[in-house]
Amino acid sequence: MTMTKKLLTSAIASALLVGGAQAEISDNTVKIGYLADMSGTYRDIAGPTGQIALEMAIEDFGGKVNGAKIEVLSADDRNNPDSSSSTVRRWLEDDKVDMVAGLVASSVTIAVTKLLDGSNALGLVSGSAASSISNEHCTPNHIHYVYDTYPLANGTAKAVVQEGGKSWYILTADYAFGHALEGDVTRVVEENGGEVIGTSRHPFPTSDFSSYILQAQSSGADVVALANAGADTTNAITTAGEFGVTQSGQTIAALLLFLTDVHALGARTAQGIQLTTGWYWDMNEEARAWSDRYMERAGVRPTMVHAGIYSSTMQYLNAVQETGSDSADVVRKRMVDTPINDMFANNGRIREDGRMVHDMYLAEVKTPEESENEWDLYKILRTIPADEAFRPLSESKCKLVSGN
Repeated sequence: MTMTKKLLTSAIASALLVGGAQAEISDNTVKIGYLADMSGTYRDIAGPTGQIALEMAIEDFGGKVNGAKIEVLSADDRNNPDSSSSTVRRWLEDDKVDMVAGLVASSVTIAVTKLLDGSNALGLVSGSAASSISNEHCTPNHIHYVYDTYPLANGTAKAVVQEGGKSWYILTADYAFGHALEGDVTRVVEENGGEVIGTSRHPFPTSDFSSYILQAQSSGADVVALANAGADTTNAITTAGEFGVTQSGQTIAALLLFLTDVHALGARTAQGIQLTTGWYWDMNEEARAWSDRYMERAGVRPTMVHAGIYSSTMQYLNAVQETGSDSADVVRKRMVDTPINDMFANNGRIREDGRMVHDMYLAEVKTPEESENEWDLYKILRTIPADEAFRPLSESKCKLVSGN
């Protein structure tokens, strides 16, 4: 065969492959539904600014997959599982959505992933924290991407106990995420020789933390731990400051604190707080370069959730392109089989339970004197290797794990 014939044969084969790929993308459109808190307690974590990260990924990908257009629908989850379920049911039945992104409040995520289970759509969970999402609530139709309560406890709680914080009082958001974090923290505290001497569960959300902080203060515990997030955490820390909790000798352990929370509090209020994060905008050159582009669009520095939304969306679109399909089982398998090396993670991987594992980081909020600008807020104290950070598969209750 001549070189010309070889090239022609190759071109025909490629054209047939692409044509076949397009035929397998339903409606010749990849539809993404973005579901997040657009107006409430978790708005700053991944609401409208999370949608910006999603849209950046689509633009960077080129706006199409194998010639098929990419379409985005979005909705406010209102931190309400019932209304969110109605939204996603409509997306699946009427709009034929292929992937649901965002997913912040754990109660919402658990309700939505139950709907996705058995459908032809995939959920990419970037904002929720409950470790049960890839454990007892795992499904073959979703992936838990950024972080969960297991590494938060392994990072922050373990470090604080080892530094002498032996007795703990936990303030817990009274829903799935808070319960999971309280359980994981209690385990880590006890495994490291500490003791939880009291807990209080507050409604989600809560604006007045006075009575809860007074209970924690009167307990005499070494550590007052906050098993909540977003505005609940910042309100609790502000109230603790007003009541002189740290001045009286107790330590505040914020178990889930985002960059946007620290920025809202300011370095003077938040200085010295240790926290665990899955990513930081200033951690390396690649992260900084992407964060600079993001800040131009959003006006703020990205949190680990914003970065995770971008990364997971890119991984999803790559899998659709490589397989020529938007079928949930086909795309998920390709994502599981593909290592993740990008601006979010190095040597990340998606396990059979749907948990994306990657290195986590123990950070400390800088003092005002150490901070060079309003977003220069963290110093990384240590890297928590992926296999140490996340729940081992040997302890998994997930039905997808071999042997379960």
